[in-house]
Amino acid sequence: MNKNLWIYCLLFTIGCNFNGFAISALSQEITQNQTLIDSIPLDDSSMERRQFDNVKEKYQGDDFVYERTVENSGWWTRFKQWLNDLIRDLFNLSSDGQASRTTDILLKIGGVIIFLLVIYFIFKAVINDEGKWVFGKSSDKSIIPVTDVANNIHATDFKKLIAEAERDKNYRLAIRYYYLWLLKGLTNAEIIDYDVEKTNSDYHNEIASKQIKDEFSYTSYLYNYIWYGEFDVNEQQFTKAKTAFTKFLNSIKA
Repeated sequence: MNKNLWIYCLLFTIGCNFNGFAISALSQEITQNQTLIDSIPLDDSSMERRQFDNVKEKYQGDDFVYERTVENSGWWTRFKQWLNDLIRDLFNLSSDGQASRTTDILLKIGGVIIFLLVIYFIFKAVINDEGKWVFGKSSDKSIIPVTDVANNIHATDFKKLIAEAERDKNYRLAIRYYYLWLLKGLTNAEIIDYDVEKTNSDYHNEIASKQIKDEFSYTSYLYNYIWYGEFDVNEQQFTKAKTAFTKFLNSIKA
């Protein structure tokens, strides 16, 4: 019994010492924390309340769009989005906003170029006074429109018109005048009956002489090849065709 009492007294003493040690450590930690808190400066100044107005209006740019839904959009929106993605990948842009701004710039530049091209073609059509540029055929610049010459071959001075066309190096137009001059000569020689609506085949069938028919076939071929071919004729090619027309005109004394 005395032995058990002694053991209980020993345990009680150890427990008291342990509790005292724990309490002392806890008290020391509290003191340290209080010292740290006391060393932190306190800001007792008044705080200004800030307000954010028109937040939705200020943050509507492409940089603030985090979700894109173009499935139900129009073709122009889908095209711009496709172009945005293409430009972003092509130039390694970091955001959709940069790609969108680049796309807008490129579209504006393209619009200006298209506008200038339209103005150019309109100006060209007005200068040529024909408007056939729409169909791709260039017009010949002449003082007298070719259509007027074709309707008035008997009152036209072809030597003067041909000389002007040669001076301007407009060889296609000169061949056109040679051909009309030839029709005028054949009409005056009563070999054909001129009509502005007739074709080369019509005139060919009217010619009775085989020699004249063959010469007309060759000169008609040159005329069709040069006038309707729509390509530039150099001086050498023109001289060869001119010789054939001049020889034919002299043979019928036109």
